[in-house]
Amino acid sequence: MTDRLTASDWFTPRHIGPSPDERDRMLAAIGVASLDTLIDEAIPASIRLTAPMALPPAEGEHAYLRRVASISLANKAMRSYIGLGYHDTLTPSVILRMVMENPGWYTPYTPYQAEIAQGRLESLINFQTMVTDLTAMEVANASLLDEATAAAEAMTLLHRVNPKKRPTQVPGVFLVSDGCFPQTIDVLTGRAEPLGIEVRVQPVAEMVMDDAVFGVLLQYPDEVGVTADLAPFIAGAHAAGVLVAVATDLLALTILTPPGEMGADVVFGNAQRFGVPLGFGGPHAAFFATRQSFVRQMPGRLIGVSVDAHGNRAYRMSLATREQHIRREKATSNICTAQALLANMAAMYAVYHGPSGLGAIAERVHTFARVLEAELLKLGVTQLNASYFDTLRIQLPGDAEPVRQRALLAGINLRYIGDEVASISLNETVTVEDLTDILNVFVESFSQHPVARVDVATIAAALDGDRLGGLRRTSPFLTHPVFNAHHSETEMMRYIRTLERKDIGLDTSMIPLGSCTMKLNAATEMMPVTWERFSRVHPFAPIEQAGGYLQIIEELEEALCAVTGFAAVSLQPNSGAQGEFAGLMVIRAYHLSRGDAHRNVVLIPASAHGTNPASAAMAGMQVVVVASTPDGSVDLTDLQAKADAHRDDLSCLMITYPSTHGVYEDAIREICAIVHANGGQVYMDGANMNAQVGLTSPATIGADVCHLNLHKTFAIPHGGGGPGMGPIGVARHLAPFLPGHALSATGGAQAIRAVSAAAWGSASILLISYAYIRLLGAEGMTDASRYAILNANYIKARLDPHYPVLYTRPNGRVAHELIFDLRAFKAAGVEEGDVAKRLMDYGFHAPTVSFPVAGTLMIEPTESEDMAELDRFCEAMIQIRHEIEAVVTGAADRQDNVLKHAPHTAAAVSASAWTHPYSREEAAYPLPFVRERKFWPSVGRIDNPWGDRNLFCSCPPPTA
Repeated sequence: MTDRLTASDWFTPRHIGPSPDERDRMLAAIGVASLDTLIDEAIPASIRLTAPMALPPAEGEHAYLRRVASISLANKAMRSYIGLGYHDTLTPSVILRMVMENPGWYTPYTPYQAEIAQGRLESLINFQTMVTDLTAMEVANASLLDEATAAAEAMTLLHRVNPKKRPTQVPGVFLVSDGCFPQTIDVLTGRAEPLGIEVRVQPVAEMVMDDAVFGVLLQYPDEVGVTADLAPFIAGAHAAGVLVAVATDLLALTILTPPGEMGADVVFGNAQRFGVPLGFGGPHAAFFATRQSFVRQMPGRLIGVSVDAHGNRAYRMSLATREQHIRREKATSNICTAQALLANMAAMYAVYHGPSGLGAIAERVHTFARVLEAELLKLGVTQLNASYFDTLRIQLPGDAEPVRQRALLAGINLRYIGDEVASISLNETVTVEDLTDILNVFVESFSQHPVARVDVATIAAALDGDRLGGLRRTSPFLTHPVFNAHHSETEMMRYIRTLERKDIGLDTSMIPLGSCTMKLNAATEMMPVTWERFSRVHPFAPIEQAGGYLQIIEELEEALCAVTGFAAVSLQPNSGAQGEFAGLMVIRAYHLSRGDAHRNVVLIPASAHGTNPASAAMAGMQVVVVASTPDGSVDLTDLQAKADAHRDDLSCLMITYPSTHGVYEDAIREICAIVHANGGQVYMDGANMNAQVGLTSPATIGADVCHLNLHKTFAIPHGGGGPGMGPIGVARHLAPFLPGHALSATGGAQAIRAVSAAAWGSASILLISYAYIRLLGAEGMTDASRYAILNANYIKARLDPHYPVLYTRPNGRVAHELIFDLRAFKAAGVEEGDVAKRLMDYGFHAPTVSFPVAGTLMIEPTESEDMAELDRFCEAMIQIRHEIEAVVTGAADRQDNVLKHAPHTAAAVSASAWTHPYSREEAAYPLPFVRERKFWPSVGRIDNPWGDRNLFCSCPPPTA
C-alpha cells in the first residue's frame, strides 16, 4: 500500500492511533510477541477468515475526494417542489459551519452523562420548547427517526393509553386518513401488522368509530396540501372514546392554527425544513408531542430540568425507566438512537430566526403560492385546493407529460398525481426568478409566450386575504428569551460556542464507552455530506437524477456483503434498533412464506442489549431468555433445553458477537447449529462488529441476518444522540424479503413493508461509511479490528492489578472491550456512578455504567486512540483507585470525599468557602496532565430523582 500512496495521503495511519513503536511497547506490556499472536489468542481459530475481504484497494484522501466529486456529477440538484414532507431549505451558514460541520457537535455521545453534556441538552430542550409552542401541545420529546416511524410510534402510544374497552378478540383498529403521506401509510401498516392492529385507510368523511377503533391519524395540511379545520372531527372522535394523532408541518404552524388547539392527542412530523438539508431522505429530526398525562408512555428521549448538588439548574434525560435498556420487551419503544444533531440544527434555526423571522418565512412562502395561483388561473387551469399553506394542485386540460418535460428542461421537479394533475409545493428557497420559471413551465406547455418576470409585489398587493381556510393562527409562540436574543450572526456564533464548550466530544478526549465504538469520524469522510449535489436531492425525485447516490449505494452494499459474508444488504433502516426490527420482520416473512406462521418465539441471552427484546416485542414475538454461565457465556445446556422445548414455534435467536461481555465465545458455531437444528434462524446484533471486520464475519459464525451500526463500526458520528444507520445483511434465502418502499423501487421480490420514510434511510450519511471503507480498504479495516483488540487488551494489562476484569477467554484475553467489576467497593459506600462522575474531573467521559452487569464499567477504547491517550485514561483510573482505597481504609471521609462530590465545577473550586477535607487542587487537578488540558464541567452532580419528581421539559423561564 505504501508503494501506491504517498505517506501524507495514506489514511490508515491517520485513523489508527498507535504508531508501530507504540504497538510494540503495548504488546510488551500485554506479554505477547506480536499483534498476530494476540489476535490468535483473542479469537477462536474455528471462526477466523482464511482470505482477505474482496474489496477495492485503499484510496488516498485527496484521490478519494476527487473521485467522489466526479460521482456527485451524476446527481442533479434540481429545484424540487415535490413536497410529501420534504422541502428544500436555507441552512444558515453559521449553523452549517458551527453545528453540522463541527466535531464539537457531531462527535459527542448520547447525553447519559449529563454533567458533561449541558450544551446539547440545553439545545435539545430548546427543540422541545419549539415543538410544544408550535404544535400547542403540553410536552415533546427530543426527536424521533423520521415522520413515518413517528406515525407508527403515535399509533402504538394511542393503543397503550386508550382506556376504551375493545372486544378481547380484536387487538384494535387504527383509522388512517387517505390524506396521509404514502410513505407514512407504508411504514405504519408494516408496524401494525405483527401487533395484530388493523389499519383502515379511508377518507375522513367515511370514517366510522366502531367499538374496535382506538385511534385515528390525520394529516394537516394533508398529502395534497389542503388545510381543514380538524376540531369538529376530533371532538367527535373523543366523544366516541377515540384518540387522534395529527401529522403536521412546523413551518405551516407559524401561521396556521396548531393541532393542539383543535384537541389533538399526539402531534408529530418532520422538522427537516427548519434548516436541515434534504440529503436524499435524511438524516432529519422527526418531532413528537403529546399530552402531559401520556408523558410516561411517550417514545424516545425526553430532556428535563433538574438541579445539581449546588442547587443550580441543570438539564438531563428524564424518565429513563421508559427506555428499552431498562424495560426491555416492556419498553414504550425500541428506540436507542434519535436524531439529536439534526434536532439541534432545527432548534438553532428557530433560535436564529425567532418567532418573527419564522413567521415571515411562512408568510413569504404562502404569498408566493397565492401569487403563483393567481397567475396560473389566468391560463385557464383549475387550482383544486380551496385552502392551503404552500401547495397548489393544478388540474391540467390534458396529459401532464408536456408539463413534466418542460419542467425537467427548466431544472424543476413537480409532483404528478395521476395523468392530469400537477402539484407544486413551494419552500423558503423560492425566489422571484424561480417563481417565474415555474409559471413559464405551464405557459410554454400551453404554447404561450413566456413571462419575463413575475411582479410578486404588485400581484400580492391586489390579493384579498389569505388561503388558509379561516385557520390563521392567533396564539403567540417562541416567547422564551432564547428565541428572541440571538438574531445577529455575532450573537448566534457566541451562543453556539457557549453551548459547545460545556460538552465533551471526541474533540476533547477519548470516550471509552463500551458497546458504543466511539472512533474517529474523519474530516475527509464527513466533507461530501454537505456538498450541494448530495445535500439538495429530494428523496422522491426521479431516480435518474440520483445516479451518484445509486452508485454509492450499490458499491456500499457490495462492500458490506463482502464484510459480512452475506448475499444481500438493505440500507433502509435508519438506526440500529430499526435494523433489529427490520431483520426480525425479514425472518418473520421467511417463516410465513413457508407456512410457519406459528414460529414466533425468539431466544435472547440474558446479557443482550435492551433493544433486542424491545424489537422482538415490536415484531410480535414472544421473548424467552437464555441464561448465562458464570464466565458470561451463553449457557449451552439452557439454550439446548429451550430450543428443544420450542422446536415447533422457534423463530430465531438474537445474539451479539463478540458478546456484550467483551469476549469471543468459543461455542458460537455450536450455538447457531442448535438454533438451526430446531427450525430457527440466527439474528446477530452487529453492535460489536468492530471486533469482527476482516477477522471473522456473521456468515462465518453461522448467522442468517445481522444489522450493522454504521454509526459505530463504519465511522458515522454519534451526533450527541443520533443520527445513526442500521442496515441489515442477510443470507441468500432471506434476500427476497428485504424491505421495499411505496414510492421507490427497492427491496426483495417478496419485500416486507418499508421500515423508514425514505427508501435508503438517511442516505446522505451513507457517504461517511462509504468513505471509511474506500479509504481503509480490506487491509486497513482488518488492521482497525486488530488495533481495537490491541487497545482493549492493553488497558486490561494496565488496569487489571487495580480493578478485576469480569470476563475473559480462558487464556485471559478480551475482545475489543472489557468490563471492570467495581461491586466490591460498594461496602465502603463507593459506587460505579461515583467513579463515572470523578472521571469528568480528569477530563474524560465515563465508560458504559452498569451494563451489561450492574456495578461495573465497560470500556471500549477503539482503534483510533494512541498510546498516550490510553495511558492518560489508565493513569486517571489508577489514581481514582487510590482515591477509592482512601475511602475503604478510612483515610478519607465516607461521604465528604473527592468521589462523592465529583464532578467539581470551576465555581465550586474557586468559591470563597471551601469546607471539604481534601484540597481544591485534589478536586480540580488530581494529576499533572489534567492541568495542561483541563475541562470544567459546567454543573455539579445532577439530582436525577428530583428531575423526575418535578418533571419540566421545556425552556425554564428566566425567573426560575
